[in-house]
Amino acid sequence: MANIVTGVTEVIEDQLGLRIADLEKLFTADCLAYVGPITFGADDAIRDALEEIDGKKPKLVFMLETPGGFAEITRRIADAVRHHYETVDFLVPSHAMSAGTILAMAGDAIHMDYYSVLGPIDPQIPGPDGRLIPALGYLIRYEDLLEKANAGQITTAEMQILLGFDQGTLYSYEQARDLSRSLLEEWLVKYKFKDWKCTEDRGIEVTEDMKKARAKEIADKLNDVKRWNSHGIGINMELLRKDLNLKIDDFGQNKELNEAIRRYHRLLVDYAAKMRHSGVVHTRETYRPLMAG
Repeated sequence: MANIVTGVTEVIEDQLGLRIADLEKLFTADCLAYVGPITFGADDAIRDALEEIDGKKPKLVFMLETPGGFAEITRRIADAVRHHYETVDFLVPSHAMSAGTILAMAGDAIHMDYYSVLGPIDPQIPGPDGRLIPALGYLIRYEDLLEKANAGQITTAEMQILLGFDQGTLYSYEQARDLSRSLLEEWLVKYKFKDWKCTEDRGIEVTEDMKKARAKEIADKLNDVKRWNSHGIGINMELLRKDLNLKIDDFGQNKELNEAIRRYHRLLVDYAAKMRHSGVVHTRETYRPLMAG
């Protein structure tokens, strides 16, 4: 029985190798896929996979699917990717939420289609039970209660909730929020806006200050959880283009590329789920699983 299972996994991983090779030809780039949360261990697995790619091309296409995770891990992944590649594009076939959205902003380009979504940049931190929880909701609740207290409008029950907030924990939430914002603003200016030379409407030369102002505007909007009503809300390509003025490349307009992305993405996600891998890094060189627990 073990030999049969091993044989099946080899066949599927061979198919994954062929399908990622098709993507590399279409993009004229190396490809790396990561599916899973951006938590401890993901950065090491991605770094190892990058180091194992032989004969690197100048460009990497990073396929990303994630519910989010930690801002500090996001920074380590971006640093590793940028150490190895001059040009990096992020490809989002389905969703890259929270920390995944921040990571995508470290790309020279972002590829999505009508079904793909990014999310608000609500940093996540470990809760008492070890599960990831969004930090901004707690900060907003604390600030709302504090405002009511200062205005003399707080109830006894609400005062008990306010007093129950741990100041050290709140500080760590604020640090996570500030790091998320600073990374997004830094990477937009450094990578996404690097070729932005003049405005599209009036043809005005774009200065560094203009790039920073646009990056801050985008960070403000993505950091406004009340605007999006939920940590897990998906922001689609149309909204990113219209509301945030972000340039997004629509891979759905290229039939051959769209079909190749879907063939590969479906097989990778299904295989990782059936194998009960909490996350996976895949390149033409390796299939590297992250195990749950």
